[in-house]
Amino acid sequence: MATKAAVSVSVAASITAASSSSSKFVINTPHRFLCLKRLSSFSSFSASALAIKCTSISNYSPNKSARSMEGFTTRTRASAQPLENADELIASVETFIFDCDGVIWKGDKLIDGVPETLDMLRSKGKRLVFVTNNSTKSRKQYGKKFETLGLNVNEEEIFASSFAAAAYLKSINFPKDKKVYVIGEDGILKELELAGFQYLGGPEDGGKKIELKPGFLMEHDKDVGAVVVGFDRYFNYYKVQYGTLCIRENPGCLFIATNRDAVTHLTDAQEWAGGGSMVGAICGSTQREPLVVGKPSTFMMDYLANKFGILKSQICMVGDRLDTDILFGQNGGCKTLLVLSGVTSLSMLQSPSNSIQPDFYTNKISDFLSIKAATVLWYALQFIQ
Repeated sequence: MATKAAVSVSVAASITAASSSSSKFVINTPHRFLCLKRLSSFSSFSASALAIKCTSISNYSPNKSARSMEGFTTRTRASAQPLENADELIASVETFIFDCDGVIWKGDKLIDGVPETLDMLRSKGKRLVFVTNNSTKSRKQYGKKFETLGLNVNEEEIFASSFAAAAYLKSINFPKDKKVYVIGEDGILKELELAGFQYLGGPEDGGKKIELKPGFLMEHDKDVGAVVVGFDRYFNYYKVQYGTLCIRENPGCLFIATNRDAVTHLTDAQEWAGGGSMVGAICGSTQREPLVVGKPSTFMMDYLANKFGILKSQICMVGDRLDTDILFGQNGGCKTLLVLSGVTSLSMLQSPSNSIQPDFYTNKISDFLSIKAATVLWYALQFIQ
């Protein structure tokens, strides 16, 4: 009898059943088996092509991590499933966390069916929270955007990465006599001000230039204890140099990023370079990695769970990005739903190079309504027949 082993089996075969039937069964799917004891089940088939790679792991112990054992991955997340039973998902959680850009809106355009979907979820008693990595606005400013788009969302339900930056500084008791240099826009400044922190930089430095003359030395404020970097349409070399000097020369200066999103939706016509491009410039000049407070960092998830007293297992994270939204939900132990109304396409989700798999995927959040309607119609038709 074979000893316990982990066997990685890749099968790509055209297999003809050993019965009198002439039917052919084509298998073109990779399979993985743990502790496979026998392959005798293949004896009833005639295989034209069969490739099997077996890797044994000695000293197997069930107490070891199931995800990583001597460098060998024994379990991977199951492939995402299309959302077919919306009611079941809705009933299984008490809170929905929605990303905004690509889920609720694109640029300044509301995505179809959003108001009706949010109203339906509220009617079922679900708590709704809106989390965005976009740091250009404060929570109050985002509240006005929701209102402009005809959505009834209050400030307490909105969590932007601009707010997360200020909340993080409060959580670590950042000294009030220290200053924050901001590479970013008005949203960060407003949240820092509300939290009682001194700051400098922001859009005001967008028009500043450096005149490089022989022997020129750029001065910087020695009281800066943190540099916060977010999306910045006024990004320039002055800001890069000032932030770099603070991080490299001020003892203990923190390097905080609101997010590292590669792209964003400034308009609904195309993708635009995101906050990650600004953060990357400072990473390059300082040779430091930032502390990220936005998605997929768990800081905001922990903050939300504590604020509302929510069990993370009772949360469903809904987003359009795999590496921020879905990873954010998975890192927090939540259910996850990917919508294809933003940056991620179905081909990207199903690409062999993609390792981030949500629990479910669907086209847009209004599918919560259409799936339900389709189910009701099906039952009605059965009754009529």
